[in-house]
Amino acid sequence: MKHSCAGAIACLFVGLMVLSPAPGVLAQTASTWSVLFDGRNLDSFNPIGTANWKLADGVVQADMGNGFLVSKASYGDFELKADFWVTDDANSGVFIRCEDPKQVTAMNAYEVNIFDKRPDQTYRTGAIVDVAKPKDMTISTGNKWNTIEITARGPRMTVAINGLSMVDVQDAKHARGPIALQYGAGTVKFRNVQIR
Repeated sequence: MKHSCAGAIACLFVGLMVLSPAPGVLAQTASTWSVLFDGRNLDSFNPIGTANWKLADGVVQADMGNGFLVSKASYGDFELKADFWVTDDANSGVFIRCEDPKQVTAMNAYEVNIFDKRPDQTYRTGAIVDVAKPKDMTISTGNKWNTIEITARGPRMTVAINGLSMVDVQDAKHARGPIALQYGAGTVKFRNVQIR
């Protein structure tokens, strides 16, 4: 009896080893992050507008003009994360699923706002303008590095800033398009822009 029990356990162990994928296989099947901006070049983007985007110390920044860095690739379902730094008076944002990469607006894309001092606070930092108000109306992002995370899966979109959930909403107006980093006012910096 002891031998048959030990033999059954040994067979079970061998069976599990055969059925379980190797650790490397799991890593290969999981989605990996692609770098859109690594601090060295803007090869993944086309600039539009008059913003004076420049590279300095591993970041891309602007402090004059008005415009966007628009990704060359188009995305439907994705996760995006990026670090941003803005002055208190900055107006910026991350536009997703842009329908017209040559003329980006809140009407033809989803605008995830970075604008602490927006005159109408309804769609301030963390909101998706005209779609979803932020859950936290008091978050302050000025003069420090912050991380924004945006997930789009079909009509469902979520936004988090510094790990704090800001938006979880369903909307199906825009299905696919490039991503655009905005400069509108103040000083705006982006780094570590990644997508999967």
